[in-house]
Amino acid sequence: MYMSQWSSSRRSALFILCLASFASIAFPKQRIEFRRLPAGGVQPQLTVDAEDVVHVVYLAGEPKQADVYYIRSTNWGKSFSAPIRVNSQTGSAVASGTIRGAQLAVDAHGRVHVAWNGSSLAQPRGPLNPEMPADSPHNGTPMLYSRMASEGAFEPQRNLMTRTFALDGGGSIAADSNGRVYVSWHGKAPDSDEGEGGRRVWLTTSSDHGESFSEERAISDDSTGACACCGMRLFVDSDDHLLALYRSARDVVHRDVYVLRSEDQGKTFDDKLLHPWEIGACPMSSMSFLEAGHSLLAAWETAQQVYWAPIASDSPQTFAPISPPGDGDHRKHPVLARNGDGSTLLVWVSVAGWGKPGELSWHVFSSEGKPVPSATNDLPKQAPPWSMAAVFSKPDGSFTIVY
Repeated sequence: MYMSQWSSSRRSALFILCLASFASIAFPKQRIEFRRLPAGGVQPQLTVDAEDVVHVVYLAGEPKQADVYYIRSTNWGKSFSAPIRVNSQTGSAVASGTIRGAQLAVDAHGRVHVAWNGSSLAQPRGPLNPEMPADSPHNGTPMLYSRMASEGAFEPQRNLMTRTFALDGGGSIAADSNGRVYVSWHGKAPDSDEGEGGRRVWLTTSSDHGESFSEERAISDDSTGACACCGMRLFVDSDDHLLALYRSARDVVHRDVYVLRSEDQGKTFDDKLLHPWEIGACPMSSMSFLEAGHSLLAAWETAQQVYWAPIASDSPQTFAPISPPGDGDHRKHPVLARNGDGSTLLVWVSVAGWGKPGELSWHVFSSEGKPVPSATNDLPKQAPPWSMAAVFSKPDGSFTIVY
């Protein structure tokens, strides 16, 4: 495992994350625990690798010029390693808006790969948007990437945008079992139509474990557009199929969620409508995937409510969306975990406005996808401004929410 090359001093630098904020809630057959990010961190993203190591990235610092940090746990979240900064340039990430932060992937060798939207300070810059003043600090913001080196530090950040511009909503990253690393974002090219309808989802691929990347190419249909300030999500399943979730912006008001699926390492994609939504505004939403056993699950937001559903591997449009009890109250940023009993935990935040704290919420669903009575939060927790939650299940059937 790649992470075993860490020095013994780093391995011994384990500490409990904010013990004062620890809490546990018991439901029939379920237990939910909480871990707060260190130093006021926000926007956790996590994955659990084949060696049962929990990997987490998050942002900290000034929201407009934030830093990316990485921590890991080898004991299912009881303790985490000391944070390591990912970005090689101070302030090169952005937390404002919640959906432009870092995402991570861990390859088959345990190597950590991280991608994030660059801030107005970030270097190296990407191609300039001809529709913006050339000297604007927001023109040429890059899609940045770094991977962990053998000594446990991260390599200098790199920009992966070679011909596209107008980066806005958050990009994403995934890795397969054969050394491929995928990074995706949505933006425009010189021949794009005006407005959000001219935006497309772009993909760059590395076939050498992140050593080099191809020139990006469009993978979404040119008729759907892409919601400018919404995030997207990449995912590689256990069959090395590449999937992506994104929100459209067709004719301004069609802010629908689509799923892209490729069975040939990103060469070709099927594009399926997952959930429609007509709204003449950008909802600044995010999506997530989860593979649990033989099930592939997706979660997303529509009309202030959060949803999840199993997506059949051979037909992404075959699904029955499931939502938690109660009316939508600005519910956003859904994430999922499923335990060995088949119970699914859906976690989200309810955010009242720009830059406001959010209320962390969750609900447990049975193995049949039915809401478990009373299996919801009766111990409200506040998520910091510009944040969301991440979640994983443990071998004993309990769940841990990181926020």
